Amino acid sequence: MPLLPDRHPQKDFFILDIADVVPKDDTASMEHPLFSLATKPDMRHLVYQNGDNKLEIIPSGLGLPTIKDKDIMIFCISQLMHRKNRGEKIGKRVRFSARELMIATNRNTDGREYKRLEKAFQRLRGTTFTTNIATGNKIQTRIFGLIDEGGFVRTADERFRLDYCEIVLSDWLMRAIEANEVITISNDYFRLRRPLERRLYEIGRKHCGSQPKWQIGLAKLQEKIGSNAPLKKFRLNIRQIIEDDHTPFYRMELTPDDLVVFRPRSPQSELLPGIRLPEWAEDKARAIAREKGRDYYSLRSDWLAFANSEAAKGNPPKNAGAAFLAYCKKQSGLRS
Repeated sequence: MPLLPDRHPQKDFFILDIADVVPKDDTASMEHPLFSLATKPDMRHLVYQNGDNKLEIIPSGLGLPTIKDKDIMIFCISQLMHRKNRGEKIGKRVRFSARELMIATNRNTDGREYKRLEKAFQRLRGTTFTTNIATGNKIQTRIFGLIDEGGFVRTADERFRLDYCEIVLSDWLMRAIEANEVITISNDYFRLRRPLERRLYEIGRKHCGSQPKWQIGLAKLQEKIGSNAPLKKFRLNIRQIIEDDHTPFYRMELTPDDLVVFRPRSPQSELLPGIRLPEWAEDKARAIAREKGRDYYSLRSDWLAFANSEAAKGNPPKNAGAAFLAYCKKQSGLRS
């Protein structure tokens, strides 16, 4: 099964900085199965135990939040981390246009997607999580929804058009953002068709990273993923995904003794392409950062994350120094 097409290769020149925002995911939800892989309403009451970590999930009236619903969380985390790295103040309330979300997560921009968005908000708000999984170096037993509020604001004229969306993130998720418990993911994550493929990529990105390899038993992997398929069916699905070989950054193999092995496709070159900034560019960028009242290292980190992500897709910067300087010059100043 091929990847979904890149529906917005040019992004959108009318949406400010959307191409600059690097997709980021929180490590807690990558580690634990907070989202359902089902494509139909999933009404299961779930309990997971992993060592001292316990997670209980009670579905909303529309079922559990799905892995596609998670696109909204990734979008919000990415936006907040982008602003945080630019030295801007952030908070739990995130406002965005539905079109921004659709483009950033590689969705269609037709009317059906807008209707799906409302149901996703209801699942994210209505599902109840009870967990002691730590975020922000704090371990508390918390009962919460992933978002505290979600809504749409429409124009008051006769056209009644959608103006913007707004959600309020939970304290549990905000602690992860404030503590930088997030990691960069590939834009191609949003092109993966199967929910299981997305979950496998998250597991590989969280646990393998840039190591030469990481392995896990098939049954343990199924538990970590949150799949309720029979083990025989789960094994067959894993083999099909391995054969299709679309997982960003990683290749997988299944050994005869049911070990699933993750390996970077090209260690230290595709996952971390090793983009180097020349000294002259760094000197000029420091001067630009001082002039704008910006933190140089935040600018550098944010740009390298974006450049590495593009390089992994075969689009490395032709001139890293010049591209970095152009990025720095484009950033707004913090001084009045």
